[in-house]
Amino acid sequence: MRPATVGLAVVLLLRFGSARAQPAGSIFDDPVALAEVSAGLDDLYNMKFEAAARRFERIAERYPEHPAGPFLEALNLWWKILPDLSNEAHDDAFFAAMEEVIERSDRLLKQDDDAFDAMFFKGAALGFRGRLRSNRGQWLKAARDGLRAMDYVLEVVEREPDVADYAFGKGMYDYYAAAIPEKYPFLRPLALFFPDGDRQRGIEALRRTMRDGRLVRAEAVYFLLQIHYLFENDFDKSVEYAVWLRERYPDNSFFHAIEGRVYARWGRWALSDPVFEEAYARYRAGRAGYNPSLAGQALFFLARSRMAYGDYEAALPHLNALQEPAIREAADYRFVTMGRLYAGMAHDALGRRSEAVAAYRQALDGKDWSRAHKRARQYLENPYGQ
Repeated sequence: MRPATVGLAVVLLLRFGSARAQPAGSIFDDPVALAEVSAGLDDLYNMKFEAAARRFERIAERYPEHPAGPFLEALNLWWKILPDLSNEAHDDAFFAAMEEVIERSDRLLKQDDDAFDAMFFKGAALGFRGRLRSNRGQWLKAARDGLRAMDYVLEVVEREPDVADYAFGKGMYDYYAAAIPEKYPFLRPLALFFPDGDRQRGIEALRRTMRDGRLVRAEAVYFLLQIHYLFENDFDKSVEYAVWLRERYPDNSFFHAIEGRVYARWGRWALSDPVFEEAYARYRAGRAGYNPSLAGQALFFLARSRMAYGDYEAALPHLNALQEPAIREAADYRFVTMGRLYAGMAHDALGRRSEAVAAYRQALDGKDWSRAHKRARQYLENPYGQ
């Protein structure tokens, strides 16, 4: 899981139908559109991309010049990107769709500078664009998008303070604006351009959306999980939110992997093993969303579990499978590099020095991660375990 950028505050999608102060023809007052969105989101979170796309296309046909159409298109792409962030194949289409959202919103704002729909979708598009840019390490662009999004997000919250779904955007901003400069000091200069945040206030707002929201509950819960996993170091809360997501969206490969990683991070191998075994079995069965990148994660953590119990022989098949071409080429480089390092350690522990040396050298050929290269060089000089 990766951190959001400073100022990343954006509501995911449509509010649930308060009719106050809305312009004529607002999509938010259309029960047919809201029903399609609700059903489409359920499809999307369960990785049923084609079913979600069909529902979203009906909304685009119903509102041909509205920013909702390209936003929903981009949202479908986002959920193809998220389970495998190392794959940038959908980036161009995603950015193009979000740019179309912004352009359509601007056209609406030229007609009516108080157009709620335009403010909502422009803020959402900027937020999501910034979110992907932060994943790609484009921090300045991401921060710029976050700053631009804030005006729209805060306006939406101010106009509809009683709608729990809208608390999501403000909650995200409050938490990350406070937490990210602390965790990533190199971003502190960017934080000077944003209003101060508040970690606890942000968490409370997100929990409100989780409790009372309708269409953004899953997104709020995901960010609560990310917050407690990455920033708060809270195992119990991380499990609470991971289980919430898995129970409601059992076919979502991304949520599947996250549950296993929560257990693995805290060394609860007896809990992580069945999660990753099921995830890998689904990959082998060709289930939607269970891609080679996720398979690489599953294999790595299954191997780590065996090694934690000193069963080096049982770890090696998982580490070797991690080097299968389809997985090695698609998996996050961290797991590939660390997989070769751990293979070397396993071979050393079993007294197979020549195999260990070969694995350490393979680790040095890959991108470095978490001192993997330093450890590989160390074990080339002095065998692991000696």
